[in-house]
Amino acid sequence: MRMIQAPSTAGARPLRILIVEDDETIGRHLETGLGGSGYAPTWSRTGAGALAEADRSLYDVLLLDLGLPDMDGVDIARTLRARFTGLLIVILTARTDDIDVIAGLDAGADDYLVKPFSLSVLLARLRAHLRRRPATSSPRKPTRLGDLVVDTAARRCTLHGDEVVLRPKEFELLAVLARHADEAVSRETLMAEVWDENWFGSTKTLDVTMAGLRRRLLAGATSDDRVPRITTLRGHGYRLETG
Repeated sequence: MRMIQAPSTAGARPLRILIVEDDETIGRHLETGLGGSGYAPTWSRTGAGALAEADRSLYDVLLLDLGLPDMDGVDIARTLRARFTGLLIVILTARTDDIDVIAGLDAGADDYLVKPFSLSVLLARLRAHLRRRPATSSPRKPTRLGDLVVDTAARRCTLHGDEVVLRPKEFELLAVLARHADEAVSRETLMAEVWDENWFGSTKTLDVTMAGLRRRLLAGATSDDRVPRITTLRGHGYRLETG
């Protein structure tokens, strides 16, 4: 079968993927399949081993099993997200309860796959995410929304000059909403622009990420600040209101 190659990088360096999976069969399959598809995988069987590996080397992608023998995958996601804001985190889980998936996404994961899954679907998900990670257009001037400034060129959001730390997908959501300030933006548009038009998963990912964005904007504001409000438009999408 023809292998689909990984997206190339500017320096022709293969993207480094840290696989955290205690199941021997799944781990070996991912290591072999990703290596054959142009990525540079490293496989760790424990949470402690994964954290140690992340200290030694810089990775582009984390494939993370939630059910590890020594640690909860949600804690690992939270720890590595805090340390590496640009890391693409994809959860691999046999847990089908919504609360487990939501906990993983809220801890900083960008996506999830429920076991069993095919290598081809995983590769498609990775390509979809990685296509959207580089800056896609010429730099824009920072957008001022009340006391909030969104700088897409620098990927920074500031409130009165103080940075509001956002996760990658939270920032991308804010950037789309800011570009259409005071306009209704559909769920379909947000999913296509922030994730991918061929997104395979539930749109629950959008709701969880939007909730995190709201919390972070409000946490950095005082009662005197003029911070735009994100309004939910039931049955349609969201609107960023500046008035």
